[in-house]
Amino acid sequence: MTASKMFLVRAAARSNAEWCAVVSRSHGVAGEFGHQAWTAPVRTPPYYPDAVTLAPDTDPAALTARIDTAAPGATVKDSFADLDLTEAGFHVLFEAQWIHRPASAPATASDLTWDVVDDSETLRAWALAWDGGDGDADLFRPELLDDPATFVLAGRSVDGGVVAGAVASRSDHVVALSNVFARDGGPDTAWPVVLDAVHRLFPAVPVVGYEHGEDLATALSHGFEAIGPLRVWLHG
Repeated sequence: MTASKMFLVRAAARSNAEWCAVVSRSHGVAGEFGHQAWTAPVRTPPYYPDAVTLAPDTDPAALTARIDTAAPGATVKDSFADLDLTEAGFHVLFEAQWIHRPASAPATASDLTWDVVDDSETLRAWALAWDGGDGDADLFRPELLDDPATFVLAGRSVDGGVVAGAVASRSDHVVALSNVFARDGGPDTAWPVVLDAVHRLFPAVPVVGYEHGEDLATALSHGFEAIGPLRVWLHG
């Protein structure tokens, strides 16, 4: 991996950990940043890891000692895909790729308008659209709107309803995108409006995130490049 890609992967991992910390705090879970990883001592909200590594060659024993492995379900985001947690009772849940889009990349035209969610009622509408009826809309709580680095982006149809969106997390060196969705058409519909929003909000900042499978292929078709692997490990 080149030095520039390693810098971006480190920045993406840090930004992702900061977003995980924001979501966890909104659920009353206080995590801690260390030199090698962000960790939470109790179980984090669904879909969010109990630990995110911030540097290569993290000490596995020290990492797992900082999270709750007494019961099944702990997860670790292995940001550099260089850990072996099998002896600690983990197995690989999935593998993915960090992705990067240069700040200089042109924005893509979209038929949807967008805005930044700034009230709890709109956040609820956004969460319901993201959830698609799976019962997880309560994951996104109003406390998220108090975080100055978090921008919940809502793509709207002609009647004003939320039909697409993402979360943009601004950190020191990058803006990280997560929870990219569209009610119809999936990520291929979502990326143009999301990238337009990010380009206007942060015109000089590189964009990062992570994807896998078909969603990775779609992101690459919208101007991203894959910059390095990651793994998510599940305990139990």
